[in-house]
Formats: sequence, C-alpha cells, structure tokens
Amino acid sequence: MTLRPWEPVLDWLSGPGLEILLLVTGAVLLARFCGWAEERITDRIDHNARETDALVRSEASKHRHSLAQVATWVLIVGIYCVTALLVVSRLGVPLAGLVAPATVAGVALGFGAQRIVQDLLAGFFIITERQYGFGDVVRLAVIGIGEPRTGTVEDVTLRVTQIRTVDGEVVVTPNGQIVQVVNLSRDWARAVIDIPLPTGTDISRVNTVLQGVGTAAYGDAGMRALLLDVPSVMGVESLEVDQLAIRMVARTLPGKQFDVGRELRARAVIALRAEGLAVGAGLDTAEPSGRT
Repeated sequence: MTLRPWEPVLDWLSGPGLEILLLVTGAVLLARFCGWAEERITDRIDHNARETDALVRSEASKHRHSLAQVATWVLIVGIYCVTALLVVSRLGVPLAGLVAPATVAGVALGFGAQRIVQDLLAGFFIITERQYGFGDVVRLAVIGIGEPRTGTVEDVTLRVTQIRTVDGEVVVTPNGQIVQVVNLSRDWARAVIDIPLPTGTDISRVNTVLQGVGTAAYGDAGMRALLLDVPSVMGVESLEVDQLAIRMVARTLPGKQFDVGRELRARAVIALRAEGLAVGAGLDTAEPSGRT
C-alpha cells in the first residue's frame, strides 16, 4: 500500500506534534497561573500591611513581597526550561547526545555570561540578607554611574532591581552592578533640617522658637502619626562669615522623613518670621539618614 506524501506529516502532527503543542500550551498556561498566583499573594500581603499600619509597611511584609516575586520568576524560568527539554526530546533529538555540546556551551556561556551569573548571585544575597524589599526607599550606587539613584523599590528579582524615582522615572539596575545600598526606610528614619540665619542672630532665642516648633509639631495629630518622638534642636551646625546654620532633627517612621522635613521647614520659617527673625537663603533639608 502506497502512502500519500502528506500522511507521514499527518502522523507526526497527530503524535509528537500534538504533544509539543500541548506541552507549549501547558507551559504558557502554567506560567500565567504562576503570575496570577503571585499577584494574589502580593495583593494579600499589601492588604494585610495596610490593615496593620496604614503609614508604613513592616520589614516582614516587604521581605515576603520580594520572596513572592523572586519565587514566581524562578518557577516560570524552570517551567520553560523543562518544557524546552521535553520539546527537544519529542523532536527526536537524543538528550544524551546533547551532554557534550551542552558542556561546551556551558563553558562558553560561563565566560560570556559572567555578568548574568554575578547578577543572579547578588540578587540571591539581596533577598536572603533582606537588604531591601518592595516598597523600600533606597539609594543605589552603581558601577559606572557618578550620581547614586534614589527611589522606591517596585520590583526585585534575582537579576534586576527596579525603582521609581520622585520624578516618576523607572530605573532598572542589574543586581551585580550595585556596589552600595542605602536603605532610607529601614525601621526608622531621620529628617535633618539646617536653618541658615545671619551671624548676628540671637541663638538662644532661635533655639527657644525652634523647640516650640518641635513641640507643636509633635502635638499636631497629623504630624504625631509620622513622628517617633519630639523633634529636637541640635544647635549651631556650621558657622560662616555672614551666616550660621542651626540644625533641627526629627526621628520619623521609615520613608516619612521627606514629608516631615518639608512640614518642619515651613513651620520653622513661619515661627521665626513671626518673631521678627530673618531666615537666610538656602533653607533646605540635608540628606536623611536611615540609622545612626
């Protein structure tokens, strides 16, 4: 009996071809399910974090959020790798014969993909050591970049860290290129305000006014929710020819030092002007520190 030319093709499509189609479809569906499950888990973590504290996310919830993202990424990569091997076997390629080429390819990739391996290892230690997580405000110093980038962590995988700056820019950084991380929202933060004043200003009077500003801020319900204790006046921080600077500090909830700094600056200017005291140019908030 003579076979028609297309019958072997139909036989292959109804056999291995169908299996390959089912494997690929199953892999895509399983990967999407993992993504859906990750969204449900992270939404539940975010919901619980909002219920426990509407102002600040706990360190445990940030770590769980990051672990869910990394675990999903690893699962999806594993699914596609296993599916690729099964598809290759269905195509009739003996897997045992691929051992030697795979070894050579692995060595080549080992030299050519050192940066990827470095990124994966760095990401592993970032997650396990809890250096930062989803929702943290961080400052990243990156190899080859002069100015560190500051922003809120939106995504952490084993390979990259994604942050969003105050300007709305999304910055994606390979983990292996990060040489230093400053976490601005770990446990608590500090708003540091240097108030410039003319050198002839009565320092004792200014200290009294600023102490009153700190006490009033701590007594305000809106500010009290962000402050951990009463803002304090540290005294003269710098002295120049025509002006001096008096420093005021406030310990805040993590990530809230910027809001507190802006509010205290406004309150300090209003209070000093009400007392007839001139405020010099350049009133600004020094870069906040996470811990001391």
